[in-house]
Amino acid sequence: MAATAQSIVWGTQGRILIASGNPEFRRQMAMQAKGPAAQMEEAVGGAHALAKLVQFPCDGVLLDRQLPDLDAEEVASMIRQKYPRIEVTFVDSREIGQACAATEDSEKISADAMEAMDEEARPCDDNLPGMIGRSAAIRKTYELAKLVAGRDTTVLVTGETGTGKEVVAQAIHNLSARAKNAFVAVNCAAIPEALLEAELFGHVRGAFTGAVQSRLGRIHVAQGGTLFLDEVGELPLSMQAKLLRFLQNGEVQRLGSSDVYRVDVRVICATNAALLEQVQAKQFRQDLYYRLAVFPIDLPPLRIRTGDIAELADHFLKKFSEEAGFPLKKLTPAALGSLEQRRWPGNVRELQHALERAFILSGNSREICAQHVQMGNEAVEVREV
Repeated sequence: MAATAQSIVWGTQGRILIASGNPEFRRQMAMQAKGPAAQMEEAVGGAHALAKLVQFPCDGVLLDRQLPDLDAEEVASMIRQKYPRIEVTFVDSREIGQACAATEDSEKISADAMEAMDEEARPCDDNLPGMIGRSAAIRKTYELAKLVAGRDTTVLVTGETGTGKEVVAQAIHNLSARAKNAFVAVNCAAIPEALLEAELFGHVRGAFTGAVQSRLGRIHVAQGGTLFLDEVGELPLSMQAKLLRFLQNGEVQRLGSSDVYRVDVRVICATNAALLEQVQAKQFRQDLYYRLAVFPIDLPPLRIRTGDIAELADHFLKKFSEEAGFPLKKLTPAALGSLEQRRWPGNVRELQHALERAFILSGNSREICAQHVQMGNEAVEVREV
């Protein structure tokens, strides 16, 4: 039988995780923690709770029997198996009375008003979180990302290798209402085809040889948050069909199980491949492409945003200087000119690596000169003036 909320929270010491899909229930439970009795953390479902436990070591879990995504008994079993010292206690969110609704509404209005005032007072910043540069080409990316961030629309981020596709995906997540929940990144090209379905959808114990315990898939771990599928063009056709089905109905079925669970996950994909060409070559499903490309964002290569190189270089050199405990190093005009003349096939990532090499080659000098930024096979002679 589920214990009452008050008897658990008032008698609890230490760090506590509350797992429930009912926000009013979580709020009431957190409010009932008196004084130093407990440090409270919240999870919106079973998958979110399991993901939280990786980063939030706690003493006890209050587990709602009415979880929106997984069976509470199975979640409890997984927690006890992986964290035997954590005490798991079942609670029932239905014990919260309807009288709380009016209080919640009035507090929500106040919170919304405060948030609106805070946003008005906040200084305007055109940049996207994590992105560097102010050129016209990259500002278009910022505008599109900010426009779509507040929606649950599926986004397809395209661009050459090293342009910052994952940074844009993370920024969209951080600007969304899902920011407090998980951002789960999966590199589709890095997982063997035989393991990909289990990695994405999960499996139950005994589903295949070596499946000694049940495991949630990455989709389930992203419950309430964002699933980022990098290199989505590398998905085999068999997995493309399964991903399409998930995008259509929002349901997950783990390997070896007949149970189907609904999940609330926003999907952002990225690729450096020409997906339409793959569609024409029958290597990528046309119906999946149109499901993914609801809102495409194409990142410009560095060679058409050379005006951003100086700002990017300052950012990376500041980072390297802080990590090494050195005074801040600067590029000479000739060194900057040399960087701005290149085509950068590896884009921002290649620039970062070139600057790290130059930082090391410059030794104790406060300046990075043209000879320091020359690549290994470059024959161009650049002299300092």
